[in-house]
Amino acid sequence: MFLGLEWYWWLVIVIVFVVMLPLKIKFMKWWGRRGQEKRNHQRGKWGEEE
Repeated sequence: MFLGLEWYWWLVIVIVFVVMLPLKIKFMKWWGRRGQEKRNHQRGKWGEEE
């Protein structure tokens, strides 16, 4: 087979990527919101509202 792997290993790899992609997107959105909330909290903490 391709690169010395059997067909079922390629199937496993594809399934892992299909499952991981939406989880990664969800995590990245959460991480961005978390960072923005931290920045907003720190700005308001010292009274430097813009």
